[in-house]
Parts: sequence; C-alpha cells; structure tokens
Amino acid sequence: MLWIKAFHILFVTSWFAGLFYLPRIFVNLALVPPASTAERDRLLLMARKLLRFMTGLAVPALAFGLWLWLGVGIGRGPGNGWMHAKLTLVLVLLGYHGWCAVLLRRFEAHANRHSHRWYRWFNEVPVLVLLAVVLLVVLKPF
Repeated sequence: MLWIKAFHILFVTSWFAGLFYLPRIFVNLALVPPASTAERDRLLLMARKLLRFMTGLAVPALAFGLWLWLGVGIGRGPGNGWMHAKLTLVLVLLGYHGWCAVLLRRFEAHANRHSHRWYRWFNEVPVLVLLAVVLLVVLKPF
C-alpha cells in the first residue's frame, strides 16, 4: 500500500507541475505579436506536448487514488468528510485540466479571447486548489 501511495503522490505532483506550467505558456502565447509565427508555433508545440504529458500523468494518479480510496478504504467511513472535500477539489482540477485543453484549441484556431493578464490570474487557480488539498489531507479537519 505504501508503494501505491508513493506512486499516487509522484504522479499527482508531476500532474500539478503541468497544471502550473501550461497556463504560463498561455501567458506567453497571448503576448506573441501576430507577425511572429515561429515563436507562436514553438509555444503551441510546447503546450501540446505538455498537455499530452500531463494527461498521461493524471490517468495513473487517478487510478492509484481510486484504488487507495475504494480498494484499501482510505478516507471511507464516518469522520472522513475531508476526503469528500478533497475529491470535490480533484473534480475541480479535472475541469481546469479540460478547460486548459479548450484554451489550447482556441490558440491553435487563432481564436484566443483573453489577455495575458487574464492568463496570469488563471495560472493561480491550481496553486490555490493545491494548498486546499494539502491542508485537507494533512489536517483532516472534518
């Protein structure tokens, strides 16, 4: 079980690194001048590869987490409201991940609707959610 926990943490940490960095690429894409196609193409390639990589990390992270929850029983039973809160935040992050994919498709279609400032704020969302998840897991407040 400790190996499963270790791999879950490893995959989740790597997935979060992608969730932190992909919107940063979006900030740079939003700043690219229209005439700079080489820079835009390079950033789009980086974003596509990162999205594919972090999607590949999210799947085993979720599988290990579900196994720990449903198979081993971690966080089940009375007094484990923290797990329900954590799972809700994980669903929020999965939505954020999907939203990143939508934003990337918009950049690829030359249909970006947001400024670089908007993407800077968008980039802070996973940081706040990660803080909440860590506090829930460590403190188990309810």
